[in-house]
Amino acid sequence: MPARSSVRIEARSSLHPIHGEGRDLSGTIEALVADGQVDLSAPPRGRLELPLRTLASGNALYDRELHRRIETRTYPTAVVELVQAREAGSDQRVRLALELTFHGVTRPFEEDVTVTLPEDGTLVVEGEHTFDVRDYGIQPPRILTLRVYPEVTVHARIVAERPG
Repeated sequence: MPARSSVRIEARSSLHPIHGEGRDLSGTIEALVADGQVDLSAPPRGRLELPLRTLASGNALYDRELHRRIETRTYPTAVVELVQAREAGSDQRVRLALELTFHGVTRPFEEDVTVTLPEDGTLVVEGEHTFDVRDYGIQPPRILTLRVYPEVTVHARIVAERPG
């Protein structure tokens, strides 16, 4: 899963957009697959972990400040737990109820995602959600005229492979 999965992050500042990504995503997804789609009559389970030290924007100054503010030494991992999944209007859309643990705070959220089952035997989940980092006890930086806004959009593409 880590090599083919991706987490991209978009934030905004008073000067320009800030783009970043996280690597080394790991975890498990357990789902019943029937007739080429996920069967939601058997509740799927899942847990994903992202080592926060891998978050990077390509700008060393921003990255140092990011790691300082989110306290990666104290809180090294962000964890997403799947709580519930239900149909969301089409075969490939699924409404997920999730919990994110980040910076020592756990909060629920819901989002519609696209779930596909390519012929290579993988399960692909794609979606995005906008978080307010203040909900997790983080104050965005403000330095002179530079202001980083608290809303951060996380785009995730999870590629799960069947074991064995």
